[in-house]
Amino acid sequence: MFLKFRKTMLFLLLTYFILPQNVLAYAKEVIVGGNNIGITIHTDGILIAGTYSVNGKDLTSLKAGDKIKEVDGIKVSSINDMVSVFSKSNDNEVDITYIRDDILKHTKLKLVKESDIYKTGLYVKDQISGIGTLTFITKDNTYGALGHEINDSSTGTMLEIKDGKIYSSTVTSIDKSSSGTPGSKNATLDTRQIKGDVLKNTEGGIFGTYTGKIDNGEVLEVASYNEIKVGKAFIKTVVSKNEVKKYEINIIKVKKDKENKIKSILFEITDDELLKQTGGIVQGMSGSPIIQNNKIIGAVTSVVVNHPTRGYGILIEDMLEEAEK
Repeated sequence: MFLKFRKTMLFLLLTYFILPQNVLAYAKEVIVGGNNIGITIHTDGILIAGTYSVNGKDLTSLKAGDKIKEVDGIKVSSINDMVSVFSKSNDNEVDITYIRDDILKHTKLKLVKESDIYKTGLYVKDQISGIGTLTFITKDNTYGALGHEINDSSTGTMLEIKDGKIYSSTVTSIDKSSSGTPGSKNATLDTRQIKGDVLKNTEGGIFGTYTGKIDNGEVLEVASYNEIKVGKAFIKTVVSKNEVKKYEINIIKVKKDKENKIKSILFEITDDELLKQTGGIVQGMSGSPIIQNNKIIGAVTSVVVNHPTRGYGILIEDMLEEAEK
């Protein structure tokens, strides 16, 4: 799931664009989400998740977090591409072009072939799957979800993506949150029911084109930062099957934070039904829209780990600005 520990908060699994205050570059109203979605993204390059020794030896200087771009001068964008180059090599060593800390580098990788299987000493991945919550859809079918970036678990840095899809997803059960232990939604995703493309992974969430059917979605105005008040509000999310419901929260603090947009809203869950079912914010709620005075004001992004009835949110303005870039 797309969540990361950072001190006392967890991302459940955006560059700042300044405009004159009287000009809006984004939609003034949107279709509000709350639906659970499955997400699969393909990485831009082959990510190294870890290393292991082969016959007691290290085969390369590559390490977790590195991104392989070329093998023997041939561009590779998937594990299948890489294995194909290996199979055509007449040597037991290949040249690797990779990126580490945004710097293009070169090294060698030894190959050990045993029973038609190449052992490289590398754990690699070229796609990531998880679940989250749809935040909004605009009239031109641009959607936003998650409210935060998808990170590379090896380095904690934002993942560069090649492409991806969002799918229909069904919540099957909930692991409840408790102090120090965030819970999670357990869900299935149906890859036969594609809901859209993933075009961007940004600090403010994932964005793309929504291609699914929209059935009587709730259309709300977009609230400006100055309209958001401390006090009663609601979140929309799914905790059972595909049923989107509203749950009451209390906004404790609002701050437009350019450096940490995903913590602009601090809130606590006050809805007894939701607390009984989840114990607080759980993984998979990221992207759940926040509504106040019949306007969408933001989206859930994270949970306060030691106080799981409390969570953080991003301003809807910041998500929509990211979507428009």
